[in-house]
Amino acid sequence: MSQELEIEFKNMLTTSEYDLLIREFRLEPTDFFTQTNYYFDTADFQLKDRLAALRIRKRESHYELTLKTPEQIGLLETTQILAEEQVTAILDGANIPVGPVRDTLGTFGIDHQNLVMFGSLTTTRAEKSYKKGLLVFDKSFYGNTHDFELEYEVTDFEKGQAVFTRFLEDRGIPKRPTMNKILRFYEAVYKEK
Repeated sequence: MSQELEIEFKNMLTTSEYDLLIREFRLEPTDFFTQTNYYFDTADFQLKDRLAALRIRKRESHYELTLKTPEQIGLLETTQILAEEQVTAILDGANIPVGPVRDTLGTFGIDHQNLVMFGSLTTTRAEKSYKKGLLVFDKSFYGNTHDFELEYEVTDFEKGQAVFTRFLEDRGIPKRPTMNKILRFYEAVYKEK
């Protein structure tokens, strides 16, 4: 199990802005990898109401079950590693396994037995180190849509915010209100129904 504070800045991009950044950072097709997030919540969206999110994500050689919960600055990520058999069982309706994620859900009064998988989002991603942080170039597919997003992951909020603001200004990219992926997924998929 690991717990980590995630501090990141996000901005939606147009197709042309995304393409410009891909060229500027000389990203090649081999620099990109694809990952799929499977999202879970209760039928009445208790996690969403708490501004929290639960997902399973396939990494290179394993799967991660991650619960994101809001902190004063950033999000606290509680993560545990899952075997492929556990993921298959969960996607088929089994409960979240014993561990820190299930324990943390309990502290919120959320019964792990009430969780359901309500959808997935696939992202094609490239990452580049930039000024003591990590730039993340995402193209995400969900519902009947896709979008482009730039993220900047840092350990220091104030310095990261200044660097990211300057990065956007230097390239003439307007700052846009940007919901996280799970909220964009909710908006697109559940408005389509």
